[in-house]
This record gives sequence, structure tokens and C-alpha cells, in this order.
Amino acid sequence: MRLAAPPLPISLTAFALLFAFGCTPESSPDAAPAERGIVNKGSDTMVNLALAWAEAYQHVDPEVSISVTGGGSGTGLAALINGTVDLANASRQIKPEEIEEARANGVEPLETVVARDAIAVIVHRANPVDHLTIQQISDIYSGKISNWAEVGGADRPIVRLSRETNSGTHVYFLEVVLRLGQEDNPTLFAADTLLLPSSEGITAEISYNENAIGYDGLGYVTDEMKVVAVGEGAAGPFFLPSVETVNRGEYPIARDLYMYSAGEPSAQARDYLAWILSPPGQAIVASLGFVPLEPTS
Repeated sequence: MRLAAPPLPISLTAFALLFAFGCTPESSPDAAPAERGIVNKGSDTMVNLALAWAEAYQHVDPEVSISVTGGGSGTGLAALINGTVDLANASRQIKPEEIEEARANGVEPLETVVARDAIAVIVHRANPVDHLTIQQISDIYSGKISNWAEVGGADRPIVRLSRETNSGTHVYFLEVVLRLGQEDNPTLFAADTLLLPSSEGITAEISYNENAIGYDGLGYVTDEMKVVAVGEGAAGPFFLPSVETVNRGEYPIARDLYMYSAGEPSAQARDYLAWILSPPGQAIVASLGFVPLEPTS
């Protein structure tokens, strides 16, 4: 674990999910952390992973209750700053202004990388486009490209799907893809981009809309959609997202996934984080389609 640093120069039903183990009737995801409980909130990308970790950990230490909620990375970090969670899940690194706000509230965010993820670019299975460059994806989402024929597809309008602005995936995609990783790049999502509240919302829309393009964490990709290979330039090479292409540094839209604590975590949260980073915890990462951390030895 290390002290968080500023990031380097990256109508559907709203998603809500609550899962609690061993919580008393009075406990809630926004209540102050319990003595033998861990309150964990944040990234919707990570929520299924966090739920799986929490369930498995009950067999490791049944005396520790763990409640897990989604809501987005920004929501989780805000709860950490306000002192209402033990661990905040984030699919992006904490922002400098969030660090300042935390410190002003007497909180020193401590960052732990718990897994990795690839952002898959997805289209309808009938879409003939099978590869795109980062620049083409940026141009599509910024509105410079609005017809699939411009990138080798059919003469059909492009329907752009994105996560909502509170999503860490949205922030990462904006900084790394739309803005090409350039800190001074002002590119924004096109005004007609449909902002959806969950990963499931994007995959559902893609499954029946032949004109749509979306992006989602690798763990949410299903056989009902087509994954587009991505390359840095027109000459390629183009890579599909996978554990192998992420760990080899080949797939260009990959990121770390984080848990943040308010300074040194409590004893039970510290033990839980250590278990998450252990082989059993990382095996769950792989089983859900995310990218486990490579062994350090």
C-alpha cells in the first residue's frame, strides 16, 4: 500500500446493489464502520468482484461482517472522505482535488491496487467492424465520426453509449481514450452520447442495437456482443482485451483497480486486503474475467 498520488498525465433503471453479510438490522452502507465489520462501497465495475470477495472471505473469517454497495467510484471516494466507509472501491485513481478534500476533513487516503481491468470496446454482433484505432474511437465518441461507413462499416448512424460522469470508467475513458492521454487535451464526449447508469445497461443496449458502440470492463463482456480489437495506429497491431494482452502491455486500454482506506486500515480491513492480494483472492479476480495481479516474486 502507498499514499495516493495525483493521477498522471488518463430510459434504463439506475443500478443499485446492496449485499451484506452478518449485518445487524441497524447497520447500513452509510453508517459508521462497525467494530467487527467492514463497510465497502464504490465502483460499479468492481461491485461483482467485491461481492465475490466478501462472500468467499466469510469462510476465512466468519466473525467479520462485510457490506458491499456500488454507486460509482466517485460515490465511494466521497463516502471515504466523509468517514462512512472502511474501504472505497475505485476503477480510477483518486483525483488531486479529492485528496485535498480528504485532507481538509482529516482523512489521508491510502491506496491499494487490488486487480487490473481492460476496457473492452463493444458493438452489436452483426456489426462488420472488427478493429479500431484509439484515434478512431476518440473521433467517434467526440462526434467527429458519426457514421459506421467512415470506419469500414455499413452506412448507418453511430449510437454512442457511455457510463455516467460519476463512473470511474467514464473518467478513465475520457482521459485515456477521448483525450489520448494528453493532459491539456480538451476533447469531450459528443452531446448526443447516451449516458447509462450501469455496465449492465450498456451491455443490454448493445445486445439489440446494431448501431451502438459502448465500452465496459472486461468482466462484463458476454457472448451476446462483439469485442473490437484496438490498436495504437492504423498499421496495427490490433489486440483484443485479455489477461495475457493486459499483462504483456499490449492492449492499450487497461487500468488498475483500487481500494482506498482512510489512512492505515483497521485490523480487520488490513487482514481482508491482505487476503484479497493473496492467491485465493486473486483467483477470484481471474474467475470473474478481470486481470489478476502478477506475482511479485
